[in-house]
Amino acid sequence: MRLKYFLLSGLSAAGILFAATAQAEESEKTLPKFGTANPEMLAAIERARASLDDFLELVRHPESETSTFKLKIIVREGAAMETFWVKPFWILDSGFEGTIANTPEVVRNVSLGETVSFSRDDVVDWGYVRNGRQVGSFTVCVLFRYMRPADVEYFRRYNGFDC
Repeated sequence: MRLKYFLLSGLSAAGILFAATAQAEESEKTLPKFGTANPEMLAAIERARASLDDFLELVRHPESETSTFKLKIIVREGAAMETFWVKPFWILDSGFEGTIANTPEVVRNVSLGETVSFSRDDVVDWGYVRNGRQVGSFTVCVLFRYMRPADVEYFRRYNGFDC
């Protein structure tokens, strides 16, 4: 499946773009707008999907120094698409269920705090915290390459990113 566009923060002439994080929603305004024409973003999504089984095994058997497990999913409404961090989430026999952790800006078929069901095909990223530092969140790390240094420093300092 080829993903056309993702959301970061609002709309652009190119379409719907990619969302990086919901931990500090007011800081999302500083993230760059981003589409999937970028091979780095597509590689980040592929990396997240390729390592999803290992992540889910850790979720099933968490280590004492790990917390804040989350998935980033794509939600569709007609031709519109938007990504959301989902936390907490639960692994079901039929897929996943979890809580939308950021406010929709494009699609209106989900809302902040709503519990949604989704499949593995909807997952575009994953992340968690280990000893206060972010692990995973591959799409966020790509965005850092295009952000102002001061904004990247904010995310590193207050959200524990090392990329």
